[in-house]
Amino acid sequence: MKLDHIYRQIIFDHYRQKRNFTELLGENVFKVHYKNPTCGDVMTLYLEVKHDIVNKVAFLGEGCSISMASSSMMTELIQNKTLGEILSLRNAFEELIRTGELTDPNIDLGDSYSLQGVHHLKARHNCALMPWQALDKALKEIVE
Repeated sequence: MKLDHIYRQIIFDHYRQKRNFTELLGENVFKVHYKNPTCGDVMTLYLEVKHDIVNKVAFLGEGCSISMASSSMMTELIQNKTLGEILSLRNAFEELIRTGELTDPNIDLGDSYSLQGVHHLKARHNCALMPWQALDKALKEIVE
């Protein structure tokens, strides 16, 4: 079985069975709405943050298979991570999408690595990056 076929299976699994696809409520929950400026995909990202650690993360949204799979993958990847760890993951993921490579071999992007092929589809970069851009918006609110 070819690696790109396995990656496609991972992407479609996350699209069909989205992880953390729910609303979070509570006093420590940050909520951010985000719309992909290039295609209209939308999402609401929920982060429960205590002591600079994302304890819970969830999302709701509608969009293409890449944006929804990327959202699902990101929620799994950043849960129980510090804001510093999340920033490193965020930068590594954008590097993977924009260049097709990771310069730091020690960073584990989990299932998100399956989106590496999006690098060749410039029109789909914003689809893969959408949840991370929503995360950027949320982190700005959290840090302020």
